[in-house]
Amino acid sequence: MSDARTELIEHIKRDAVFHGDFTLTSGQKATYYVDLRRVSLDHVVAPLIGQVMLDLIAGIPDIAAVGGLTMGADPIAAAVMHQGVARGLAYDAFVVRKQPKDHGRGKQVEGPELSGKRVIVLEDTSTTGGSPLAAIEALERAGATVAAVAVVVDRNTGAKERIESAGYPYFAALGLADLGLA
Repeated sequence: MSDARTELIEHIKRDAVFHGDFTLTSGQKATYYVDLRRVSLDHVVAPLIGQVMLDLIAGIPDIAAVGGLTMGADPIAAAVMHQGVARGLAYDAFVVRKQPKDHGRGKQVEGPELSGKRVIVLEDTSTTGGSPLAAIEALERAGATVAAVAVVVDRNTGAKERIESAGYPYFAALGLADLGLA
């Protein structure tokens, strides 16, 4: 296990795992909540996330950009982009809005032009896979080719199976066992 991964796990366990009764974005109920924004927007932890996610996606060729549905994917994409630069890699980042803008250019996908480019959809914590699949739909309408979905924490509640059954490779940096939640 890399030092960055070990450090990331410790930060998430200490600062981003909460116990109680929670309703997830999917509507599912849970007795714990992994709030990655508590760490993904932290100046110490964000670079660790970028490093771990770069290691995770290193074997996927010809990727032009990374990003996903706002807001969970936004800091993850920024971390990957910045840590990629530090490694001499050229990943751009993009943001997928939940709905197209109703003004200006009416875009749903913001950032560099992605038509004809291979991209990776990112997510902070994945439960059902609904957010990455919504992002994929918008990206494909914009002409991008989605090479894979990569998440920081997989809750092991069906996202992997749902995304893979839709035809996309699924990668997770961490699982529940890594966080002492399995």
